[in-house]
Amino acid sequence: MFRWGVLSTAKIAREHLLPAIVEADNCVLSAIASRDLGKARALADRFGAPHALGSYEALLASGEVDGVYIPLPTSQHVEWTARAIEAGKHVLVEKPLALDATAIAPLIKLRDKHKVLVCEAFMVTYHPQWLKVRDLIAGGAIGRLRHVQGAFSYYNVDPGNMRNQLDLGGGALPDIGVYPTVATRFVTGKEPGRVQASIERDTKFGTDIYSSIRADFGEFELSFYLSTQMAARQVMVFHGDKGFIEVASPFNAGLYDHHRVELHNQDHSRTEVFRFAGAQQYRLEVEAFARAAKGGGNHVFTLEQSVLNQKVIDAIFRAGDKDGWEPV
Repeated sequence: MFRWGVLSTAKIAREHLLPAIVEADNCVLSAIASRDLGKARALADRFGAPHALGSYEALLASGEVDGVYIPLPTSQHVEWTARAIEAGKHVLVEKPLALDATAIAPLIKLRDKHKVLVCEAFMVTYHPQWLKVRDLIAGGAIGRLRHVQGAFSYYNVDPGNMRNQLDLGGGALPDIGVYPTVATRFVTGKEPGRVQASIERDTKFGTDIYSSIRADFGEFELSFYLSTQMAARQVMVFHGDKGFIEVASPFNAGLYDHHRVELHNQDHSRTEVFRFAGAQQYRLEVEAFARAAKGGGNHVFTLEQSVLNQKVIDAIFRAGDKDGWEPV
């Protein structure tokens, strides 16, 4: 069993990753650390972890932990990922791993030096609905892919929420803009060469709250919008000359809609529906990570992939400050 330690008692850990670790076939929750020992103990008791620690350093020094999950504020991801690697721990770190692609290169060097597994937590790449979309596109189900369209939005104006705090790495692009880009790259195996973007920032928070984006992949185009101050919506559509694929709840399957992929033919006379009831992407993520850390050959989202995805986000930010195309 792969022994997990968790740095902090963050909401995403409480609601998604800790239940996933507890339910996983090859994992055990060993320790939870918080700067508030009481919070660590309460969460450890809730999920049955035998160890509660009052500092992150204590968890990294623990011999009872094989790997750590890091759901700290975005601005702290690179620092604590590096410290965990240097402690000899495997690392699963929440997205976005970094706020600039150049910050990831030193982590790759550390990973290789200490021979550990380090992955950014893109849970969608483990969900069977996205594996199905990838297979459909590769198999020619929609013919030549011409356009990808996406949307991801929610409404959050809480000043205390890290997503609205610029110094903690908040903003729509770091939080959710990474998903349409990573999903498109994942299912097509292609990279964009240039982007255009219109970005609006909150006058109070300073964070980006709305973006409209075009990404040129050469063979096809991706266009999507995202916002942290619009009604909640998620959708991804892959449109070809012989049909199109629609993913009903692409990033939070089971929350915004059912786990469902629809394949429509050219004249809309036939629709195939693929359902994935019961699929738990966070559990699939931690199980795949644990197998890979133990030497298994399972697919994981590598740091090299993280660099490529972050380069797109970096280019979108640059494009938002100018007219016209910006190279990735």
